[in-house]
Amino acid sequence: MAKKERRSKKIKKKLLHKYRLVVLNEATFEERFSFKLNRLNVFVFSTIFAVFLIVITTVLIAFTPLREYIPGYSSTALKKRAVNLTYKTDSLERALDINLQYLASIKKVLTGDVKTVDFNRDSILEAAQNDAEGIDYVPSKEDSILRELVFQEDKYNPLTASEEVNFVLFPPVKGAISENYNPESKHFAVDIVTIKNSPVKATADGTIIFADWTTNTGHVIILKHNNNLISVYKHNASLNKEQGDLVKAGEVIATVGNS
Repeated sequence: MAKKERRSKKIKKKLLHKYRLVVLNEATFEERFSFKLNRLNVFVFSTIFAVFLIVITTVLIAFTPLREYIPGYSSTALKKRAVNLTYKTDSLERALDINLQYLASIKKVLTGDVKTVDFNRDSILEAAQNDAEGIDYVPSKEDSILRELVFQEDKYNPLTASEEVNFVLFPPVKGAISENYNPESKHFAVDIVTIKNSPVKATADGTIIFADWTTNTGHVIILKHNNNLISVYKHNASLNKEQGDLVKAGEVIATVGNS
């Protein structure tokens, strides 16, 4: 016990033993200034200075642009660019998925893979007749007045005026028509006999939404025009354009095949 007390007193004496730090002029040995220090003061001041230095460094790194100069730390501009690219990628993925679904539906129509719905026509007519019974089709006086007011307002309203779609289609090839458009026989196209390897031209300005080879109709190219008009060109020997290309009316897009 006495040894421990003597040891603790000895350590305390060493920590509190005073030293003088003197700064002298090397040429004249004149004393400039001096400090009275002990080991405890040096330890305390060193600890406080180290903590202060750590705090200042942390603040500079966390709240100032100096952190961008640290190796391995990404800049703010790079993070913003990465976020914008992520949003753009997500939008492109959605647009691509919609286009793929759209092209898949068109491909099913071209290949004839369309599901038909069977229904009883007599039951539909009977239901329509039953629903129509007991209905008074004579408009009331209030209804007639309201119809007249709405008609007069819409008569001079430029927003309700519908624009007439009017444009000329360019003939895709020169030749004789072998089979006309006939929806009754499910022939939704016009067959034209022409010379092999003659150029196939676009009927109007548009964008190519499909250009590929199919097992039933060979090389097929589909154009989407204004006003949701779609033109389809089948039985081609080769295609001169690719999906996504913009074409003008009369521009060569393919060559005629032998089928």
